This record gives sequence, structure tokens and C-alpha cells, in this order.
Amino acid sequence: MELDDAYANAAYIPGADAYPDKWAAAAAAFRTETLCETELVYGESPRQRLDLFHPARLAKGLVVFVHGGYWLRFDKSFWSHLAAGPLAHGWAVAMPSYDLCPDVRITEIGNQVAAAIALAADRVPGPVRLTGHSAGGQLVARMTVRRFGARWQDRLEKVVPISPVADLAPLMRTSMNADLKLDAAEAQAESPIHLPTRRVPVTVWVGAEERPVFLEQAMGLATAWQCDHMVERAHHHFSVVEGLANPESALTHAVVG
Repeated sequence: MELDDAYANAAYIPGADAYPDKWAAAAAAFRTETLCETELVYGESPRQRLDLFHPARLAKGLVVFVHGGYWLRFDKSFWSHLAAGPLAHGWAVAMPSYDLCPDVRITEIGNQVAAAIALAADRVPGPVRLTGHSAGGQLVARMTVRRFGARWQDRLEKVVPISPVADLAPLMRTSMNADLKLDAAEAQAESPIHLPTRRVPVTVWVGAEERPVFLEQAMGLATAWQCDHMVERAHHHFSVVEGLANPESALTHAVVG
């Protein structure tokens, strides 16, 4: 369809096909060497599970990382190694899976992410910080809007959407929408660019070598919310998130600093 190429990341990243296997291997290795509670149940479906990584000392608070994949693919098992950065600074890290489209709609995925955060926040005291990549960037940005009964939001201290899809309307002009099933009302309601943000610090993060639409989406959210905006040199859509695995990266410091 009209915007398929604009949102096609892999076609413009050298060696893109190797990234999922590389992520999965690094994540599996990391889980064997880290204090981690796996498969914590936060909902009824098999995918409503999260892994919770603990630092060696009493946690300063909780970081929640929400994965991307256009709400259509991946799960928590690909990303465990990205907990390394926040863990090294003394933060516990939760990583949820969630149901995927077309089995559920994006609105329901947001509800599941909120439930996952609630479970993790019940287990880890202190401040809560959220970060997520691509579709996960949309999901964590959406969490800044007040939710009835979400006690953890009183502890929400910072949000870092990485390469977020902040305006969902263009996705209605892609082939993905056969599975996303977005209509105008849901696109409006679930697009962070149209939502008021709570008064917590937000830093929108994006790679300088990403597709133009992702640079535009990041700028659009930063402008709408009048928040910090970082364009990281020499990174594309697949590599920009990997900074979370490095305790000394600028991205890690943006999340936990």
C-alpha cells in the first residue's frame, strides 16, 4: 500500500535478517547470568507474562522496557540483555510480553502493558521509569495518561520512548493494517501525539539513520509534548535500542540518570 515502503525498516538496514537471532542469543545468555524471575503471570492469556531482573543490591526503583515489532511480532525473550544498563545502576528491570494483533487490538495491548507494569511495581518499591522501542515507544508514551486505579502512576518518574510510533493514523495506509485493524477513532485515541502528557519528564529518542518517517514521528511527539528530543548519531532503527545494554551509554543514562 501507499506507505508500506516508508515504514519498512529492515529493507534499509544492512544485515537486517541477522538481528533477531543476534538479539535472541544475547538475551538467552544474559538470562543465565543474571538474577531473574521469569514468566511472572499478569493476565489470563499465555503471552501475558513478564520477566523481572534484579540488581545485586536493593533496587533504586523499577525500569520497565516494552518491546516493539509493530504490535505484530516478538516477545520478551529477545530483549533480556537490554536490562544490563539499568541493572548496573541499581534498578530492577521488568520486560513484559503481550498479545499481538490481529488477536487483539492496539488498545487492548495498552491495557495489558498497564497491567504488567502494575504487577512489577507491586514487587519493586520506589520510582518507576518506562522505556520502549518503536511500537513499545507508543505503548510507554500512552502510559503517561492517567488510568483509573493505576496506583503505580503516582510513582512514575520518567518516560523514554525510543523511535516511537507516535501518530498511528499513517499506519492505516499500510498493508499492516489488515492485521492492526486500526480505524480513525482508535488511531486518534491511541496516538500519543494527540494526548496530553502527565507532568513527568519525557525524552524522545531516535537514531539519526532511521527512516524519515521515524525521525518525523519522534520530532512530532517532542514538539507536541514540548519535551526533550535526542537524535543519536550513527544509529538506525535496529541498533538505536542496543544502548540499553551498555551501562555507560547515553541512552541508559537518559533512562536512569
